[in-house]
Amino acid sequence: MSSSAPTAPLRPHAEQNYADELAALATADDRPRPPGWRLSPWAVTRYILGGTLDDGTVISPKYIGARRVVEVAVATLATDRALLLLGVPGTAKTWLSEHLAAAIAGDSTLLVQGTAGTAEEAIRYGWNYARLLAEGPSEAAMVPSPVMTAMAEGRLARVEELTRIPSDVQDALITVLSEKTLPVPELGTEVQARRGFNIIATANDRDRGVNDLSSALRRRFNTVVLPVPRTVEEEVDIITRRVADLGRSLELPEVPAGMTEIRRIVTVFRELRGGVTEDGQSKVKSPSGTLSTAEAISVVTNGMALAAHFGDGTLRPADVAAGIHGAVVQDPVSDGVVWREYLETVVRERDGWQDFYRACRETGR
Repeated sequence: MSSSAPTAPLRPHAEQNYADELAALATADDRPRPPGWRLSPWAVTRYILGGTLDDGTVISPKYIGARRVVEVAVATLATDRALLLLGVPGTAKTWLSEHLAAAIAGDSTLLVQGTAGTAEEAIRYGWNYARLLAEGPSEAAMVPSPVMTAMAEGRLARVEELTRIPSDVQDALITVLSEKTLPVPELGTEVQARRGFNIIATANDRDRGVNDLSSALRRRFNTVVLPVPRTVEEEVDIITRRVADLGRSLELPEVPAGMTEIRRIVTVFRELRGGVTEDGQSKVKSPSGTLSTAEAISVVTNGMALAAHFGDGTLRPADVAAGIHGAVVQDPVSDGVVWREYLETVVRERDGWQDFYRACRETGR
């Protein structure tokens, strides 16, 4: 039986993908580091925002936005307060959470993914039931959660989509965050957090009312709101960088001359999201979907694949039209009306957009 060489991970963790940058920062970093941190707060911020080190090493920006937002987030994690990254979909909450954990703890994998079905064991601990039945409660039969592991080892745990977790499960975090202790009554013991432990949580502010945080839990977090990109140029920059990263990991051929379509996608999404055209002259109806930066990244990535494998290698309107239609028209009835009206009253009249208009019209039929 022949064996083949192992393939690279489809999506390396941040600490794997940017290992060279993290190593260069660690070498150059001569500033004080909080207990358990791999880098100083200054170096973590430089890793997130990018820059050039004294030795010429270029640190790529991981987050495009206000420097103060990142500084507040990093400073929070240097205290005993947990960090809650709050924002609409597509504001890079998960992306920032992962890179903060990679830079501070060297490990972004201690993750609890919040859903309606997340159980308390995901935050506290569970049991290997075969051993539990055979031996009774013991440390060997215990299955620690990512939060328990982070406490025991002085690392960062990440909790994604906190407000999607049932309220009674959320409240399992209160003792962890207030007392820095996780009791294990079955064994008559507890796990005390080591220095360096903290939690980064994310939440979508469109989910208010799903499972709102209790006031007791919210007080344990310092909330940092991540804004949507302020300008077209900023959003185009974010999408271009993320699409380039995804394209490399998926080994998609580079697509030249794609900036025209990326800028069009950003313009369409921002106008429909904001309810007004870019020049401020005309109001437009907004669809039911979020039309986030993350969705724009998905549209462009899918368009790159179409252009590379079924086109001439250049990103064109026909490559992105189906993706835009799918992102905008979530409800075939109401959103379909909004999209058709926008095409006829805005896109059709815009100079240089006729090819884009025709491609979107053809896709919507």
